[in-house]
Amino acid sequence: MPFIPARAAVLGLLTLALTVPTAALAQSRLGLTTVFGEAAPAMKLLMLIMVVAAVAAIVVTVMKLSSGQRLSGGSSFVSALRLGGPLLGLAGAIFNLLMMFVGIANAGEPVPFEVLAPGFAEASMLFLIGLFVGVVAVTCHWIIEARIDRTVLSS
Repeated sequence: MPFIPARAAVLGLLTLALTVPTAALAQSRLGLTTVFGEAAPAMKLLMLIMVVAAVAAIVVTVMKLSSGQRLSGGSSFVSALRLGGPLLGLAGAIFNLLMMFVGIANAGEPVPFEVLAPGFAEASMLFLIGLFVGVVAVTCHWIIEARIDRTVLSS
């Protein structure tokens, strides 16, 4: 039987189709919206909670600055967020990686990197959002502390 290049190409494509899931082949580009859209519901909720917390820290800071000479509450929320935001993002990323490693171990055969990349991107995004929340909270905390110092020193 003579070797036919077309037959080898068909066999190669068939082998590729059987080893790589079609979802990985169908997705040509990976972006932030795709990472968020394909994340697990618990991870989506965690990402949204962290972003809402960062916005809340900014709102608390603006309310604190607009309160005039009166010292109002909210400092403890921002103070807790500056420490808890990065830890929450890290915990989400570690949980995501743990679930990925359990899935890889249960697969039994080597998993292509194209299949693993969205999971690593999701874990990185969780950690990045946690760091973003921490930076926003630290900045807001510095602003609030400066406002409190000005108020206390001027009285």
